[in-house]
Amino acid sequence: MFRIEKEQKIFNLAGIKIGGQPAENPPLMIASMFHNKDRILGDRKGSFDREKAKELIKKQEELSASTGIPSMVAMVANTPEEAEIYIDFFVETTDMPFGIDMWVAEKRAKATEHVARLGLQGKFLYNSITPWDKDIKGQVNRLKDLGIKHVVVQAFDDADQSPAGRLKSLERILEQGAGSFDTIIVDTSVMNLPATSFSLLANKMIKEKLGLPCGGAYSNGTHMWKESKEIWGLEGFKAMDAAAQGMSSALWSDFNFYGPIVTAPRIFPAVATAHILLSTLVYDETKTISENPGLPIRKYFSGFLGKLAAGAARK
Repeated sequence: MFRIEKEQKIFNLAGIKIGGQPAENPPLMIASMFHNKDRILGDRKGSFDREKAKELIKKQEELSASTGIPSMVAMVANTPEEAEIYIDFFVETTDMPFGIDMWVAEKRAKATEHVARLGLQGKFLYNSITPWDKDIKGQVNRLKDLGIKHVVVQAFDDADQSPAGRLKSLERILEQGAGSFDTIIVDTSVMNLPATSFSLLANKMIKEKLGLPCGGAYSNGTHMWKESKEIWGLEGFKAMDAAAQGMSSALWSDFNFYGPIVTAPRIFPAVATAHILLSTLVYDETKTISENPGLPIRKYFSGFLGKLAAGAARK
């Protein structure tokens, strides 16, 4: 179930390993900042609470260090000019890699030009090449000209929303040049909470056929279920959000766009817990634990791993 026969690609994004066999590397957690309704946001002209933004970034860094789960931030902007302000602030504040979240391809490209001018291509994750973009080949060529190395490819087929449809969509995009970057990670397009399972199954299918790192914006499934707060209240929503994202991160996922960075204190422990359980599920199947020293299970249960190793040696 958790051992994939196809050789798995592992990419390096600013020192972060993305991909591999299940439980080989912890999933990359990607936060959102400056999204609509973000409390630190002043306006869409680049006004925001800088001190609070720094606090949130530092808190994520602390959680990442303590759990062993790598992290970065995707900053939402409506215009290239707005994106430039956030990029400049971010690189002054932290060494984490970053991305820009912009829906319109032309605006994304303009913001990406600023990244190239600063020489930050090695720390930048382009998000994303999508099936809705009108000129994928032209977009790829433009990114290549700018020296972009790391990209997200979004996989989804409106006509076939099954896991197989996501795989077919991905293959069509890769054929247009999107597979020629140093790093290619696949977002399998979460549409709602129950349909998250289709994305997870697509992760498995894509990893089995192409060996590419896969993941999704699992917060789409949880945060769009507005009724959950009416049913269970705010604490119930938080529990649902943590459970769904933890479980999703453990099922053939190499990264997770986990939503607002303010939720990091509940999401990182949830994902760390899920990854610890995944590690022992993989051990039962393969009799091995990844040597990655950053694994949550190695950070928190080294004594338990020692007993496993001793027991295996006796056998």
